[in-house]
Amino acid sequence: MPGLLLGDEAPNFQADTTHGPIRFHDFLGNSWGILFSHPRDFTPVCTTELGRAAKLAPEFAKRNVKMIALSIDDVNDHLAWCKDINAYNGDEATEKLPFPIIADSKRELAVQLGMLDPDERDKDGIPLTARVVFVFGPDKKLKLSILYPATTGRNFDEILRVIDSLQLTAAKKVATPVDWKPGDQVMVIPSLPNEEAEKLFPGGVCTKELPSGKKYLRYTPHPQ
Repeated sequence: MPGLLLGDEAPNFQADTTHGPIRFHDFLGNSWGILFSHPRDFTPVCTTELGRAAKLAPEFAKRNVKMIALSIDDVNDHLAWCKDINAYNGDEATEKLPFPIIADSKRELAVQLGMLDPDERDKDGIPLTARVVFVFGPDKKLKLSILYPATTGRNFDEILRVIDSLQLTAAKKVATPVDWKPGDQVMVIPSLPNEEAEKLFPGGVCTKELPSGKKYLRYTPHPQ
C-alpha cells in the first residue's frame, strides 16, 4: 500500500474541506503542520479526539503548527458532525472547528497516504481509515508518523510533547531522552565532539559514568 516515510515530501494534493478547497502546500505555507485521520464521522472515539484537538488548538498555534483532519465522509457530513463535536466540548453547536476537516469520501487520499486499517471494516466490508498522525516541517517533509488502530484514541498532549521535541532538536544539536518534557535536561547528540559541545552549551555538559567506560550519555540543561 502506498504511504509516506520519514523524510518524504508531503504530496501537494487538492481537497475539499470544511473551510473550503485547499492545496496542501499552500495550506501549510512556512508553518509546521499536523494531519490526523479518522475512520468515520459521527463515531464515538473520533468525536472525543476532535473535541480535544479543538480545545488544544491555541497550543498548536503557539508552536506555529497548522492543524488539519481527514475523515472518509463528505463536507456536509463533516459540518453536521462539527456541531456534535462542539456540543461535546460544551460549546455552541456551530459547524466550524478551529481547523479544517478534509472530505475523502472515495478514500483516495487515505489510500495514497497509506492510512487504511485492514483489520477494521465498515458494514460493507470496506477498510476504515486508521488513526494516523503525520507531522510535517516547514520544508513540507514528514518528521513524525504515528499509527493507531481505529479502536484506540490518540493522546494529544503526547503529540504536543513530541512536536516540542521535534522543534527543539531541529534547531539545536540535542536529542530528548525518555519521558522528556519541555524544560527537562536534554542529551548531546553522539556525533558532536566534546570540544564543540562545551562551546555550544554554556550551561555545561555532564557525562554519566558507565561500566563500559564509553562516554555516550552526555546531558546538558534545556537550551534557550
